[in-house]
Amino acid sequence: MNNAKMWLVVPPAVGVPIFLGAVAVGSFAVHVAVLSNTSWVSDFLSGEPLGSGDAAAAMALHEADNAGGPNATLGPAHACQSERAPARMRHDAQLS
Repeated sequence: MNNAKMWLVVPPAVGVPIFLGAVAVGSFAVHVAVLSNTSWVSDFLSGEPLGSGDAAAAMALHEADNAGGPNATLGPAHACQSERAPARMRHDAQLS
């Protein structure tokens, strides 16, 4: 064991709870990051079909783009939106 002498400085009654607390905080942070940066995990945990969150977000984006009427122009951020979307999402959008 490389760090055996650490317990001469920090007693195990203090070091072990700090270590386990750090592991718990790190794990919680990773789970929060996964839930906030992906759409399929929340769909899976709520029992919805996978990808339904993507479809709802795409529909909301599409409705927001069309809210300006026929004379509305798309900015550069939306110019390549359909090219950046996965092929499955483009195919699903064509079906509806």
